[in-house]
Amino acid sequence: MKKLLTALALFALPILASAQIENPVKWSFTSKKVNATTYEVHATATIESGWHLYAQEAGEGPVPTSFKFAKNPLVAADGKVKENGKLHKSFDKNFNSELKYYENTVNFVQTVTVKGKAATKVKGSVEFMVCDDHQCLPPKEVEFAVSVGGK
Repeated sequence: MKKLLTALALFALPILASAQIENPVKWSFTSKKVNATTYEVHATATIESGWHLYAQEAGEGPVPTSFKFAKNPLVAADGKVKENGKLHKSFDKNFNSELKYYENTVNFVQTVTVKGKAATKVKGSVEFMVCDDHQCLPPKEVEFAVSVGGK
């Protein structure tokens, strides 16, 4: 009986180990001062090889990357979030649509104006979806907070 339980445990270990939650995207959030009142908020995604992250205007089917910014009376967003990276476009038979996505890395940039001289934070979240050649992971949301303003 002990041998049977030991054998079952040994067979179950690889299955349990492979059931770990995959997280093929690492995010970093920074700010860059442009002038006395203007900052760029950078959200940089580093994507593992073989995976791709969908653009903000991805096409029909997958969940596009989207940003939500918390209201802050000291900060005003200027325009839309820009994408800096090598944009790929290809027809995906799974979604039956031409899709736009990024591989390896992409930098999303939101320009903001800070009102007054006080230091504050730009807070929000990014929702995104990633796929590889065989599967798509469920959409995920990551919160962020970036310091702007002050000295």
